[in-house]
Amino acid sequence: MATVDLILRPGTPDDAAECGRICYEAFAGIAGEHAFPPDIPSPEVGVALIEGALTHPGFYGVVAELDGRIVGSNFLDERSAVVGVGPVTVDPAVQNAGVGRRLMRDVLERADERGAPGIRLLQSGYHNRSFSLYVRLGFVHRATVACVQGPALRQALPGYTVREAVDADLGACNEVCRQVHGVDRGGEVADALRQGTARVVERAGRVTGYATDLAFFAHAVGETTPDLQALIAAAPQFGGPGILVPVSDHLLLRWCLSHGLRVVQLLSLMTVGLYQPPDGAYLPSILY
Repeated sequence: MATVDLILRPGTPDDAAECGRICYEAFAGIAGEHAFPPDIPSPEVGVALIEGALTHPGFYGVVAELDGRIVGSNFLDERSAVVGVGPVTVDPAVQNAGVGRRLMRDVLERADERGAPGIRLLQSGYHNRSFSLYVRLGFVHRATVACVQGPALRQALPGYTVREAVDADLGACNEVCRQVHGVDRGGEVADALRQGTARVVERAGRVTGYATDLAFFAHAVGETTPDLQALIAAAPQFGGPGILVPVSDHLLLRWCLSHGLRVVQLLSLMTVGLYQPPDGAYLPSILY
C-alpha cells in the first residue's frame, strides 16, 4: 500500500461504528498473537469507546482513509495541559504499511500547535512494533506499569477516610496532583465529578489523594502509597482490564498481589517533553 494515497481528516461521530470495529479487531488481533486478553473485549465496547472520544469536546480525533474506506484512527486527550495519546488503531488488513506512523505524526503535530508542554502514552509491553515506533518518534520510556485485576477488597484502612468526591474537592485534588506530578489533571477530575466516579481519601482531616475511578481509563494520585492503598481497598470494583500500578512502587504492587490481585500484563509509560519524576504515589490511566 502506498501511504501517499492515505487521507487524514478530522473524526466525526458518524465514524464511531467503523472506527470502533477497527479498534476492537486491532487490539484483539495483536493480543491474540501473544496469548493475552484484549484490552477491548468486544466490538460494542470498541464502538462506545470511540464514540465517547469523538463526541467529547476535550478530545481531538483523526481518521485515516484509503480509497474512501476508513483504515484507522487516533486521538489526543486535551482535557489537561499535558496531553495523552490514544487509542491509536489500524485495520489489521493494512497494518505495517505506515498508517500508524502517519496517525501518530498527526497528533504530535496537533500537540505542538497547541503548545502542549508534554505528551504521554502507555504501550502494551508485548507489542514490540509499537514500542519501536514510539521510540523512533521521540518518546522516552519512563516507567514499567503492571495492569492488575481481581476481586474488590471492600476494606477500610485505619486512619484513612475514603468518600465520594464533590465539586468543592477539585482544588484539593489538583493541588495533590501538582505536588506529585508538577501539573494537574483538572479536566479529567472535572469529568469524573460529573460522572460520579471520583473518590478522595482524607487523612487527618484533609484530602491527601484522589481517584477519578479505579479503572483502566482512570487515574489516581496520592501523597503516599498508603493513600492509594486506601482508595484501592475501598473500590467496589476495578473497571475494564484493571488498574495500572507502577512497578517501581514495589510496596504498592506487593500489597496488591498479597490481597488477591493478579498481574494481567506489563505496559510502558512513555513521554515526550515535560516530565517530572513523581514525588508521591500514582496510578496512571491507559492514556497516561
